[in-house]
Amino acid sequence: MAETYIPRLRTHYEDVVRAGLTETFNYVNPMQVPKLEKVVLNMGVGEAVADSKKVKAALADLEKIAGQKPVVTYARKSIAGFKVREGMALGVKVTLRRAQMYEFIDRLVNVALPRVRDFRGLNPKSFDGRGNYAMGIKEHIVFPEINYDQIDQVWGMDVIVCTTAKTDDEARALLKAFNFPFRQ
Repeated sequence: MAETYIPRLRTHYEDVVRAGLTETFNYVNPMQVPKLEKVVLNMGVGEAVADSKKVKAALADLEKIAGQKPVVTYARKSIAGFKVREGMALGVKVTLRRAQMYEFIDRLVNVALPRVRDFRGLNPKSFDGRGNYAMGIKEHIVFPEINYDQIDQVWGMDVIVCTTAKTDDEARALLKAFNFPFRQ
């Protein structure tokens, strides 16, 4: 039988993070300890109104970053002011779970965020009140999978980290344990 791959951050969670959170928040049941549920990556391509090929390029770039095939998002309503028609392709998104999620967070924290220009840390107030964290990246070229010479345009992207934490404090402690660089 082939050995199954376990990401480095998952073993770190099971060995170190879970025990630390249990001690900090005095959990009785091990199922109460918050964990990472999923990571959603979203790339809005506003220029797709003028050129529909931009969505295909964004799809290819997000597939390289995530290691998984993204889906195209479409406009639900027509908005004349933005020249958007209903059903027009406007962006791409992908949801990462399990091993791909841990690998992405590992690359995000250790490789991509240190490459961001003028990076002073993540905003500690970007939690939604239910233990989920959202952040934006202005340039998708900070990821090592993207070859700078082969891209035609630089896009921003949203990264949403969903946890099973009930409060923002629990989620903040969980993400700090995964070495998320929050501002002081």
